[in-house]
Amino acid sequence: MPDGKILISRVLPLVALALAAALSGCGGGAGPMDVADLPRGMVNSGYPKPHDYPVHGIDVSKFQGDIDWSAVANSGVKFAWIKATEGGDRADARFQANWTGAKAAGVPHGAYHFVYWCRPPMEEMAFFEQNAPVEDDALPPVLDVEATPTSKTCHKHLTQDGAIADMRVMLQEMERHYGKRPIIYTTVDFYEAILSDGAFSDYPIWVRSTKHHPAVKYGSRAWAFWQYQSDGQTPGINGNVDRDVFYGTKGQWDAFLREQPSGARQPTIVQAVTQQLAEPGVPPSPQPPAEQQVTAEQADDRQPAAGASVQ
Repeated sequence: MPDGKILISRVLPLVALALAAALSGCGGGAGPMDVADLPRGMVNSGYPKPHDYPVHGIDVSKFQGDIDWSAVANSGVKFAWIKATEGGDRADARFQANWTGAKAAGVPHGAYHFVYWCRPPMEEMAFFEQNAPVEDDALPPVLDVEATPTSKTCHKHLTQDGAIADMRVMLQEMERHYGKRPIIYTTVDFYEAILSDGAFSDYPIWVRSTKHHPAVKYGSRAWAFWQYQSDGQTPGINGNVDRDVFYGTKGQWDAFLREQPSGARQPTIVQAVTQQLAEPGVPPSPQPPAEQQVTAEQADDRQPAAGASVQ
């Protein structure tokens, strides 16, 4: 997954409203990951660093080999995206083992599909559905969209209209089949060429940027997940692994996981995205201490006419 090279600065004015329908998923998790230093090669700037975000995870495929998921869970990883399929006929060799291992270890997990632009979109979705199970406690499915100019078998030149049309078919089918709003994973170059004018702003986005904070490369586009490192190290995995953060507080993540089985799109994600849009480049504020939370809840109970805030 190569890092992009193009700066982006555009966003739709109504993206906050569009992202109100953004995200749903489920699972359990461990404590926050200790990220003491900047990942190798990341530019030091005034923007928040990965360790400023409290909820960290990983994404894996067959290239990580045999994973000790109990060690992964104990290390503080709070979610994992697992490659399931590519195109219409390539299933990841480690998907089933990773899926069952993450589930047994209590790591919230979701499946992703890597798009091969030379197959009909519904063929790709049919193959993904054959391999990635429908489970209430799974995170939402992910559509991994990237430019693939070095592909030996697909020399198709992507156009914005064509890519958006194929993506729309796949995203709608994912949501129909899994009952959860899909997430779009993208690299900077694909985002600039296809998505930077606001396409699919009503879907949550998972962005890759291993040199800079997303605000540098994706402008003011609000993101739900950030892949910040491709050569990370995590107990339970031999070799390198991609590392990611969730935009939101620990409390918002926990609420997101608790609420997901109802099938509703999460107000906790809406709250996080709204904050991000209001203060681009500012990490999510920590939750108040438990005693303050109780006091606030009691005040709401005493004053129902004032209206409840989104939790």
